[in-house]
Amino acid sequence: QSIMGSAELLENGLVKESDKSRFYGHIRQEAERLLMLIEDIMRLSQLDEGGDMPVEPLSLRMITGEVFGVLKELAAEKNIELTVSGDAGEITGVKRLVFEILYNLCDNGIKYGNNGGRVAVSIKDKENESEIKVADNGIGIAKEHKDRVFERFYRADKSHSKKSGGTGLGLSIVKNAVKYLGGRIEIDSEEGTGTEVTVALPKK
Repeated sequence: QSIMGSAELLENGLVKESDKSRFYGHIRQEAERLLMLIEDIMRLSQLDEGGDMPVEPLSLRMITGEVFGVLKELAAEKNIELTVSGDAGEITGVKRLVFEILYNLCDNGIKYGNNGGRVAVSIKDKENESEIKVADNGIGIAKEHKDRVFERFYRADKSHSKKSGGTGLGLSIVKNAVKYLGGRIEIDSEEGTGTEVTVALPKK
């Protein structure tokens, strides 16, 4: 509706010349959000279908580095430090899904983090699984929202989510990807203090 409304005003010549660039920018931003939403829905649809995906040997630490490479500019805008520590996290799994898990968790840590904060990834190899912890010192999640954050389109902080451009599907993608890989996920958060998400993925 926002895109259509802005386009209609421009089409009918009802926008001042000095305001046109603002309207064009608004249409572009809303189109980008729409594209993100479509892509997230497609990812969830693929996970729902449950088809076979190719597996390969993976290093969780290496994939974390790739995720940081994609998110470094977003983190720099808020002066948020990205760190990774611990083991290599060697598993056999679906790289695209592991990337999605780490990307969405780190992206959330940045979006809901405070300026000058941090997003810290730690990896621990265990006998039959590798454990990933993604921790931030951002706004945290209130108790009444913690059990619902993995629901599709659920937003614990609607005003902040809209401002950050999220689709409300990131954690749902994470939950379904972890389930597909046979892993488990836990979330520990305190409002105003930060959030720590733990994901354990089987080595095979």
